[in-house]
Amino acid sequence: MRGVLITFEGPEGCGKTTQLRLLAPWLQSQGYPVLTTREPGGTAIGEALRTVLHDPTHKEMSPRAEILLYSASRAQIVDEVIRPALEKGTIVLCDRYSDSTYAYQGYGRGLDLAMLRRITQFATQNLVPDLTFFLDIDPTIGLQRRSASGPLNRLDQEALDFHQRVRAGYLALIAEEPQRWVTIPAAASIEDVQARLREAVISWLRDHYPQR
Repeated sequence: MRGVLITFEGPEGCGKTTQLRLLAPWLQSQGYPVLTTREPGGTAIGEALRTVLHDPTHKEMSPRAEILLYSASRAQIVDEVIRPALEKGTIVLCDRYSDSTYAYQGYGRGLDLAMLRRITQFATQNLVPDLTFFLDIDPTIGLQRRSASGPLNRLDQEALDFHQRVRAGYLALIAEEPQRWVTIPAAASIEDVQARLREAVISWLRDHYPQR
């Protein structure tokens, strides 16, 4: 049985990383084989690229260089981590994936979406998520949360209107492909958001990934 790729997306400060970390052990307790990873990163090469991409001193980075670095990290994690896990029948939970490229570099930076899709198809060899959770939050609230949680990275430090375009981009992506997405309001408590995630994911898995 092929595994499934479940991705977590959302604006900065939406809490997706926390929610993924809570969801993974719960799914394992339900008898599902689970692997967690993140983008950019998830491999030694990817983590090195993550450091470069998130370094706030790299203000001169061009949008084209940015997308190529993100795509290099993505190509590595797909080949080294995600595909092998899927071939073993594992449920892969990934903190960000290709939709982040379309939202951030497409809608946020204004790069051509058709070009971004071609680059992404090459980097992933056409591997798309089976299910994507969008943890939705107003960017103003999200950035306040993010500022309170620790130092801001290079993307966090973009102006509010950039983050508003990113959220609008996510909403446009959801409208294009609603069957793949599940939107979870993220302004609620951690416990409430987690409860909604568990309900949604277990319902989806029962239909698409019956336990062996």
